[in-house]
Amino acid sequence: MTKVDATRRGLLGLAAGLAAGLATGGAFAQGGWPARVIRLVIPFSAGTTVDLLGRVLAAGLARELGQAVVVENRGGAGGNLGSAHVARALADGHTLLLGTIGTHGVNASLYADQGFNPVADFVPVAPFAATSSLLAVPPGLGVTDATALIALGRRRGAPLTFASTGQGTTAHLSMLLFAKVTGVTVQHIPYQSPTQAIADLLQGRMDAMFYSPAVLGPHLRSGALRALAVTAPERLPSLPEVPTTTEAGLPGLVVQAWCGLYAPTGTPGDVLARLVPTMRVLGTDAGLVAALARLGAQPMPGGAEDLARLTREEVARWRGLVDRAAD
Repeated sequence: MTKVDATRRGLLGLAAGLAAGLATGGAFAQGGWPARVIRLVIPFSAGTTVDLLGRVLAAGLARELGQAVVVENRGGAGGNLGSAHVARALADGHTLLLGTIGTHGVNASLYADQGFNPVADFVPVAPFAATSSLLAVPPGLGVTDATALIALGRRRGAPLTFASTGQGTTAHLSMLLFAKVTGVTVQHIPYQSPTQAIADLLQGRMDAMFYSPAVLGPHLRSGALRALAVTAPERLPSLPEVPTTTEAGLPGLVVQAWCGLYAPTGTPGDVLARLVPTMRVLGTDAGLVAALARLGAQPMPGGAEDLARLTREEVARWRGLVDRAAD
């Protein structure tokens, strides 16, 4: 087993353990909605940050709703395939989507046809969680801070290569902003698997990557990777030595990915009337908040109107940047 596979398995085990702890204590529903198992579709592969967050959410929903909630990974096309699947699903409340800044924001500009309309084809339920990314490089690159990385990019004859887990992901968006803020030429290398992306970064086949602190953390602690900055507005309590992008000389490169719960358009009002307050309860649950913190995330407050507004704003926010810089 490789170090990357071990890390991925460990994170999945962490998510499973957190889920088991959260899910205890609820009896299954005896009537009405939910009448059967709920499928929570994660539009990315297992082991990704969104997947880990989704498993925490599924456990919390199962406990509060008294019904099993099964995570279903449907990755592909930057989250579009899984999202399109939910958009076409029976709108009875038994198929839900954990949408993201990519699926319900930037992808509207990256793809000529997402296979769905992020506004018209979904009913927003509530925001769930926000995360930031680390800018990480292999030690062999020979840079110890963001200033040195920028200098390398400016004097090098070839672009800096940035790995990501696909078009429209936070890693991709952060890379686009990095290029805009610094003027450095970059090359986006999307991977279908985060395992392979990180493996290539560890081997020095990629120059840099923006990715989750929860996933990259073990490689930072072992010295296999070096963190230059975090895209959060403040330093992370788990990595206090890593400067923010603003502190590192990258003003404006503040990117906090988010994910939220969506249902297909046409979902009955009585279903939403249970889901929305349930999400509010989960947002203040001490166990769930602690579970998110272990994954480098924090809960996002708000309800359906907040997620609807966020979706509209993110589609507009990224359109100009992507239109100018997307490759």
